[in-house]
Amino acid sequence: MHPVILVKILQEPLVGPLRLDHEHRLGLASVAPKLTIRDFLPTDWKGIWPFLEQIIRAGETYAWPREVTEEGARVRWVQPPPCRVFVAVDEADVIVGTAKLLPNNEGGGAHVANASFMVDPARSGLGLGRALAEHVLAVATADGYRAMQFNAVVETNMGAVRLWQSVGFKILATVPDAFDHPVHGLVGLHIMHRNLP
Repeated sequence: MHPVILVKILQEPLVGPLRLDHEHRLGLASVAPKLTIRDFLPTDWKGIWPFLEQIIRAGETYAWPREVTEEGARVRWVQPPPCRVFVAVDEADVIVGTAKLLPNNEGGGAHVANASFMVDPARSGLGLGRALAEHVLAVATADGYRAMQFNAVVETNMGAVRLWQSVGFKILATVPDAFDHPVHGLVGLHIMHRNLP
């Protein structure tokens, strides 16, 4: 029998440089790390690439070429402003997750944000994705975005779908057979949206 861990949903917005004490706020003292979410520094890439590569090579959640090079991945992830990149760093100063925030479109569509998130698969289930999501939503609101839209959430990525729904996103549409999953074959891509704040 597997143990059941109940996680409390964070209610207050997370803004600015974040020091999230998971042991206190989530009641997971034996499991979850202390976490700092901050802006990306150029030296952070070496901490992001190992888990980003693992996620991309698996080919289950991102519509990137699975054979992307490290430099190609860096260009895709670390884009120039107005893109903002964040890292989640644990108490041992290890990068355990990353997120990026940017306009979903240019011109008349620039008031709607888009974001992407990657968490080290070895740290899955500790609330890191939720902490990054809450942080990015707060930053997007502070930056003046009026909504956030995800254009391609793989429908079989149920952990992400549940997380986004729990922080207010709705599935607007599902594009059928739009993603060639290495295990499940052709699956849909959800377009998800929520207003801000």
